[in-house]
Amino acid sequence: MAHWGIAATFNRWAGPNDNQRKQAWDEIKIAQSLHARTKREREYIAAEMAVFEPPRRHDKGNRYLKRMATLCSDFPDDHEAAAFYALGLESTAPDDDPTHAQRKQAAAILEKLFAIEPNHPGVAHYLIHTYDVPGMAELGLPAARRYAQIAPAAPHALHMPSHIFARLGMWPEDIDSNLASITASRNAAMTHMGDEGHQYHAMEFLVYAYLQSGREKEAKRVIEEVKTLPKMNNMYGADFDPQISAEVEYSASYVTELHLWKDAVALPLLTDNGDGDSSLTYKARAIGAARLGDLATARENLQAINKLHENLLAKKEMVPANAVDDDSHVVTAWIDHAEGKNDDALKLLQELAPKDGGLFATDGNVPAHEMMGDMLLEMNRPEQALAEYELELKVSPNRFNSVYGAGRAAEAAKQTDRASTYYRQLVTTCDHADSSRPELIHAREFVSSLAKN
Repeated sequence: MAHWGIAATFNRWAGPNDNQRKQAWDEIKIAQSLHARTKREREYIAAEMAVFEPPRRHDKGNRYLKRMATLCSDFPDDHEAAAFYALGLESTAPDDDPTHAQRKQAAAILEKLFAIEPNHPGVAHYLIHTYDVPGMAELGLPAARRYAQIAPAAPHALHMPSHIFARLGMWPEDIDSNLASITASRNAAMTHMGDEGHQYHAMEFLVYAYLQSGREKEAKRVIEEVKTLPKMNNMYGADFDPQISAEVEYSASYVTELHLWKDAVALPLLTDNGDGDSSLTYKARAIGAARLGDLATARENLQAINKLHENLLAKKEMVPANAVDDDSHVVTAWIDHAEGKNDDALKLLQELAPKDGGLFATDGNVPAHEMMGDMLLEMNRPEQALAEYELELKVSPNRFNSVYGAGRAAEAAKQTDRASTYYRQLVTTCDHADSSRPELIHAREFVSSLAKN
């Protein structure tokens, strides 16, 4: 079972790559060769075989689930088997299922375990992942609040609750969770526990939460701090430098979230045209240029995005290639909008909108519904703009630009009560803000003027 355990560690985020897959299969072969004495052990090993047995097959997730289902049926008192089975259900759940049927199945298993073993770290962790989608996040609050108490020195355990907090737009809780995670990461690094890499994921959430609550100076401080952190050539078994990736993502998000279009155009390129992260820089530059009316610069960066897409396709790196292709459509939409081809622009963004599962971290993106709202407002179609902002707020609650956009659209549509509701929401969310954003100033003035009347 020790060899089974070693193999299981390779089946994780960002992996396994070919080398890890081979190592895992070698461990499974050793586990098999030792002739486990019990049926339970043999079924655990058989389930992991389904993941790593050559050749690579697309149905391995389903094969693993079937074997874990058998294990759970044969040994109903095995809580670990049930937890692993539920995790498998969550991790293979289709992204395009609006009913979340498989996630609900996983949640039913995990909630029973959570009631029996409220201090089980795996159960709390897997519940958070299971509920980490729009429409289910509120159900994850008990597990989120419990998990950090179970493992208060573990950086990832301290960060994971923020997945639920961010989904719900609970920015103070999100911030506290990730500050604690960063501190734990650095403590672990000082004691040679090797967890310093976790801080980048926590910072990704932290910067976003600061920006959504009007704390731009603190967001900027984190971005500057990232530049001083030591480089890591390998993280979680994936060959990339999280420090460079973080700097690219955070910087692109900062300028686009705050609509600093001149700063966006001036963003330095920190990665080359074989790295998918480069698209975030090109996209921010292009949107900034289009918003300023500099279409030549916008098109120049669009060409760079398209070339990057070709390079990634040639290397068969399909996940980043698809993301870069989406970036190309976003930039094209903003160029079309700047040229007055608004129907074309809106059509491109409408095609991207179904992919929107909510935005809650600094990944350099802007949600499609919000961009359509921005365009429709500029086209003097406030009722339609309001509808788009409200669609975004269903999956991204308390998102600054969508809340403000909804208020602005309602105001333009002469819907004073709805405008007041959104502006009050923004002012309340930013009650600890250090911001001089014109949007927040306008919201405060609007609310104040209503109070005087």
